[in-house]
Amino acid sequence: MDNFSFEKELIELADKDLTVREKLFAAGKLSGGYHPEMEKVHKANAQRLREIIAEIGFPTLSKVGEKGSNAAWLIIQHAIGEPEFMKECLIMMKENSNDINPIHKAYLYDRIQFFQSKPQKYGTQLTAEGIIYPVENKKTLNKEREKVNLPVLPEAEINKIPEPENIPETDDKNAEYTIWRKKVGWI
Repeated sequence: MDNFSFEKELIELADKDLTVREKLFAAGKLSGGYHPEMEKVHKANAQRLREIIAEIGFPTLSKVGEKGSNAAWLIIQHAIGEPEFMKECLIMMKENSNDINPIHKAYLYDRIQFFQSKPQKYGTQLTAEGIIYPVENKKTLNKEREKVNLPVLPEAEINKIPEPENIPETDDKNAEYTIWRKKVGWI
C-alpha cells in the first residue's frame, strides 16, 4: 500500500470530525464542556492516526499530499484529551519541518502551551473573550509569525494581549475545565 492511499482515509477522518462538530454546534451542544460524542470521534481519529504513523511515519506533505497532511494536523489539533500524543506529534513535526506546513507546527505548539496554562509563541489561540491568549514575547510576536507564514498582527491587537503572569493555572470560573485538564494530564 503506498502512502498516498492514506491521504483519502485521513481526509475522511477529518471530515467526520468536522461533520460531527457542525451537527453538535447547530444543536447548541458544543458549549459547556467537552461533548462525549466529539470526544469519541477525537479519540478514534487519534488512534487511527497512531496506526498510520506506525506504518509510514509522520504524515508529511511528501507522504500523504497537502490535503492528507492538513487532515492529519486537524486530527492532532483536536486530540485534546491526549496531551502526550499531541506532544509526540509536535516533536515529529519539528523533525520533519521541511516537509510540513509550518503554520501547523505553530498552531500545535500554541495549543499545547494553552492547555498547559503557559504562554504561546505565535498568538494563534484565543481566550474565551476572543482576545489573543498571552504570548511569550509581544516584541518578537510578529517576527515569529512571519517565520511560519502567519499574517502580521496590528500593534493595537498585540497591545491587548494579556501579560503571561496573568495566566491562571486553574480556571475558577470553569472548575469542570480545570478538573478535565488535570484528569487527562495537561496540568
